[in-house]
Amino acid sequence: MLAYALPALFFVLFAIGVLRDRRRFSNAVYLGLTVVFLVPALLLQVPRMPTLAAVAVTVLILLLPSLGVIVLGVFLILNGVKMIRKEGRSLANLLSLLAGVGIFGVIALLITAVATGSRTLVALAGTTLLIVGYVSFLFLCFVGYAFLYGRLRVRRDADFVVVLGSGLIGGTRVPPLLANRLERGRAVYERQARRGNPPMLLTSGGQGPDEQLPEARAMAAYLVERGFPADRIVCEEQSRTTEENLAFSKKIMEQAVPDHRCVIVTNNYHVLRAAILARRAGVNGQVVGAPTAAYFWPSATIREFAAVFLSYKLVNLGICGLLVLCGALALLSV
Repeated sequence: MLAYALPALFFVLFAIGVLRDRRRFSNAVYLGLTVVFLVPALLLQVPRMPTLAAVAVTVLILLLPSLGVIVLGVFLILNGVKMIRKEGRSLANLLSLLAGVGIFGVIALLITAVATGSRTLVALAGTTLLIVGYVSFLFLCFVGYAFLYGRLRVRRDADFVVVLGSGLIGGTRVPPLLANRLERGRAVYERQARRGNPPMLLTSGGQGPDEQLPEARAMAAYLVERGFPADRIVCEEQSRTTEENLAFSKKIMEQAVPDHRCVIVTNNYHVLRAAILARRAGVNGQVVGAPTAAYFWPSATIREFAAVFLSYKLVNLGICGLLVLCGALALLSV
């Protein structure tokens, strides 16, 4: 039973964190540590299994991570090619392709280091593996908790439903990605309105240099054209980033209802980062997600994780720096 002490401890910390504020990234880390320490605890049960089952479980545990990494690398490369075909060439659209190539680059480095026996390459490969392992752990924590967070229900009524902007097509038209956000915002509004307490719907987005009107106004027009009551819409037309979306929307909501509650609507890949930013901005609300095209999700998720990773850069880059230092010391000691 002692083997389960650590996973139980981290699960308790995870549960407390969710009850305190489900928008903390530390909840994702506690959940990840629960799984990490639960695996060896479960492995201790293998000797008690029937021989055939024990062999099958052992082989599965040894082969699954290796095969999974290769399959993931191939998937990311194919997805990256599809992203370029559909969305064009940009750094954001290249992320899944670069991640897939990076996976095979690390594998090639490990194989070369073992094959040549070079101490320099072994130290470099070991350091790279440690850094990739750390970042991969945080990424899996991010993806897993984002999936869970997006399925936690918002139970209380809200005074506002805030729909975050994401850019316009041709400077005037709402693109499919933003339309999905607006339809999800409308669904949240209608669900509460049926209970007799309709919230205000706040569209948030300023005017970009290539846009002919503020995103918020185009979003409002999209809703009104589809029968949404114009008198239940408020526009926030100054913001350029998610941080500004939340800060400027907060000012509007506080002026109308000082002790307001809100529901923030974005796309599902953006939910957890938007929730973290909402907590930092002091916005009293949870975030819900709208569906996103499957091919768009991997690159978008990598981009969101990178932004969250760098938002804790003092800790994360500090740990990566320590790992590099350990690799350098190991190389100097041989």
